[in-house]
Amino acid sequence: MAKKSKGNRIQVILECTEHKDSGKPGTSRYVTQKNRKNTPERLELKKYNPILRKYTVHREIK
Repeated sequence: MAKKSKGNRIQVILECTEHKDSGKPGTSRYVTQKNRKNTPERLELKKYNPILRKYTVHREIK
């Protein structure tokens, strides 16, 4: 059985910032990982939003 370690990698959720203002139903979210030792601040990445059909800024939530 694999040992669960308390490593520096954590799972984060990225949510679209432009989607709320568009008025369209649904949300655009991505699940990814980050190394909390190297990037203690919140992630902000450009990802594709399939509902808006363009690349938008997604910020870390939670």
